[in-house]
Amino acid sequence: MVTVLYYDSTMSDEERRKKLFGGDLFVYSPTPHSLQLVAFAREMAEKALAPHFPPDAQHHMEKQAYVDVLADLKPTFINHPRSKELVGGILADLDIDLTQAYLDVPRLRSMTSEYLNAGLTLQFESHRDTWFSAPFSQINYWIPVYDVAEDNAMAFHPRYFAEGVRNSSRDYNYAQWVQFGRSAAAKQVDMETRKQPEAEQEIEREPDIRVITPPGGILIFSGAQLHTTVPNTSGRTRFSIDFRVVNRKDVEAHSGAANVDSDCTGTNLGDFMRATDLERLPEELIGEYDTAPI
Repeated sequence: MVTVLYYDSTMSDEERRKKLFGGDLFVYSPTPHSLQLVAFAREMAEKALAPHFPPDAQHHMEKQAYVDVLADLKPTFINHPRSKELVGGILADLDIDLTQAYLDVPRLRSMTSEYLNAGLTLQFESHRDTWFSAPFSQINYWIPVYDVAEDNAMAFHPRYFAEGVRNSSRDYNYAQWVQFGRSAAAKQVDMETRKQPEAEQEIEREPDIRVITPPGGILIFSGAQLHTTVPNTSGRTRFSIDFRVVNRKDVEAHSGAANVDSDCTGTNLGDFMRATDLERLPEELIGEYDTAPI
């Protein structure tokens, strides 16, 4: 299998989605709206963590105090109307039909360096988003807020895009996670106790692909890509923004990447909102996905 990384591609969104569903990756230079989203996130983070520079704040704060700040900062960013407005602008910058594009809320992530690794700072082991009840048409967008490097980025494992990995997704139901797991994130400080899907076999993590963009650069990949949060040894907290998008035509056609190993139940499709007016997908369409994968 060959994985192609497209840089500032001018292909249509329809063709791009097909490439993504086949395992390719896309990278774009910062756009006007991605830079505005980064500036908005920086403004909020720098105010919340003042007087410390956010990537360095972990060295100046007690763990519980740090988590308490994130417990307020992250939902404020997620639920702010400006955040969703700017995500819609990013999609428009990339020539995506906003009447067909449905997005979930943009999340502000913080991966500390050898400091915290649970709850609001959890560094994910190798996984696919489709293990977490995502549809196979889901496309992920990832944007660094401050400078990133190879020792605090994400790693992709392209050999596994078409090769199944034994995993525990059979135990995951999205509705149960929303009810019991997500709300407990701020209580996870020194150790992660929530049960989430994970690989049940050894993963050959090298060679991998790590994409480094400047702040505001956009990395796009399929929710079916196996990827890992690189253990952060940089000495600085990595701040990034990610959000997911589905195209309604793909959802209606049940198209997308192949399912090689996901066995979770439920669906996250109820979280997605049309980019133009934040309307949800129809309940009957969501219901088509609210079962175990075939």
